[in-house]
Order: sequence, then C-alpha cells, then structure tokens
Amino acid sequence: MVRMPDNEPCMEESPRRCHECYPDISQQTFFMRKRFIQSHLSLVDMFIAPSQFLADRYIDWGLPEEKVKVEEYGRTSPTGQAVDGQRKCRDRFGFFGQMTPFKGLHVFLEAIAALHGHDDEHTDPLLRALELAAGTTSGTPTAERLGPKPHGRVHGANLDLQPGNFQNQISDLLEQTKDAVTFVGQYDHLDLAKHMSQVDWVVIPSIWWENSPLVIQEAFHFGRPVICSDIGGMAEKVEHRVNGLHFRADDPSSLASIMKEAMETPGLWEQLREGIRPLYAMEDHVKELTSLYRELQRTEAPGHAG
Repeated sequence: MVRMPDNEPCMEESPRRCHECYPDISQQTFFMRKRFIQSHLSLVDMFIAPSQFLADRYIDWGLPEEKVKVEEYGRTSPTGQAVDGQRKCRDRFGFFGQMTPFKGLHVFLEAIAALHGHDDEHTDPLLRALELAAGTTSGTPTAERLGPKPHGRVHGANLDLQPGNFQNQISDLLEQTKDAVTFVGQYDHLDLAKHMSQVDWVVIPSIWWENSPLVIQEAFHFGRPVICSDIGGMAEKVEHRVNGLHFRADDPSSLASIMKEAMETPGLWEQLREGIRPLYAMEDHVKELTSLYRELQRTEAPGHAG
C-alpha cells in the first residue's frame, strides 16, 4: 500500500514497480506470483469489499468487476454512551489505533506540537507554514498568534513492537508534547464510551491506504466527527465538511491547520455531528450476505467445480 523507498501511497502494481520496492525479488517472480494467486482466486464466485476504494484497487489488479460487491461492515453497537457536555471550545483530539509508522501517530503529534508553539527542529517548519497561511505579523508571540491550543489523547498499543527509530521518534514527540498530550495506551474495548467522552474529534492520520477503518464507525456511533487523511477508504467514509474533515495525508502542517479550524469555527462541531448517519446494523449486514449466498447457490454455472 506504500512504496518502500519513500512511503508514498502506491496506486499501481507491476513486476517492475514491485521489484523496485523489493530488489531482492526478481520481476519474473512477481509476475509468476500474480499469475499463481489469480489462478486460485478464479475459483471464487464473489468477493466482498467493505469500500468502493478497495473494490476498485482489486478490479484494477485483475479481479472481474462483476465478481466484486461493495458491502459495508455491519456493526453491533458498542456498549455505553459518550458524554458530550456543553463546551465553548471543541479542542480535544483523540488518536485510536495501532502505533505503527503507517498509522500516522507521528503526524498527529507533530501537528499538536506545532499548534503549541514548541521550538523544535521538527515543528519550526510547521509553525512557519501556519503563520504564512494566516498572514500573521512577526511582533506577536507565536503561541498567542496560533490561538486555542489542542489537547491530544493517544489510545493504542504495540509501540514496543515497532522499529527502534520509530519508537524513538514517538518517544521524543511524546516528551515534547507532554503538556498537551495524554498517553492512554492500550485500552479495553468495553471502555470505549468512556474514552470517547474525553475527546471531541477522532483523528485518523494514516499515511497508507485504509480500506474501511472500524474506528470511523466507532467514532460516528459516539457522535464524534472524524478528521482524517484525504486518501483511500478514509476519504470515502468520511465526507469532507459533512461528517468530518480531510487534510493532506502525511502532512502535519495540513493537519494542524484543520485542527485549528476545528477549534476556532463556532458551530462546526455541531454541524458535522448532525451529518453523521446511523451505523450499518449487523442484522442488515447478515441479511444482505444471506441473500447474496442464496443467490449464488441458485447460479446454474458456478465459478468453481468443488
């Protein structure tokens, strides 16, 4: 989902491009690998994709379009209810997810550091970009010019399983933002309502293609608008300025700008919350899958002989 040399999202596969990411594997091997996998997948009657984005990727890769059906994940409602409260400034932002380099936790923390005006080699360019975008004058202290300051909450696990350089990067950013970020760490899913009550916005800053992140459905269930990267299934599930906001993927300055807008725009949180639609119920999902399965059973010419 990302190119190995630069972590750029990958939209096209070929033996040559795959070999560029994995030079120890020959182009011929990648060609034969694809043929081998497709020979097995040809026995499948129907593929289910939880997003149009994912369906399109597989169709581009070679699956027959008529064999791919888009079907959202059905969800049973999480337990509990989130407390909203009447708050003048919606300045609390939450990250929920695995702490891997591709989930973009560093993007989230760098954006918070920028908005708090920390003098750091990582955030100075972000501050300059925000100041230029706002047209601020140089005579006012940075923190005052940037207005409200966000508080972040980080929920997730497995940082200890990541590459050492990424662990060090996150540790440095958490230390740098310790006055602005609460590190919750691993949490019990049964406590999700309690954690959602502590945030106004859920931020999904992934730098790779997400297909249909479950955290989006969880955020929506608890009435939390989502701020997400503008790529993949995230951008499909979160409608910009309808039930959430988009920012440029892998761009902390863009995220910082959107977070600033989210905090400073009166009524925006309420407006986006009103745009959240109910979850796709598990009962409806099961009915749709059952209907599809029965339809395939009635097919006179199945796609396999088994």
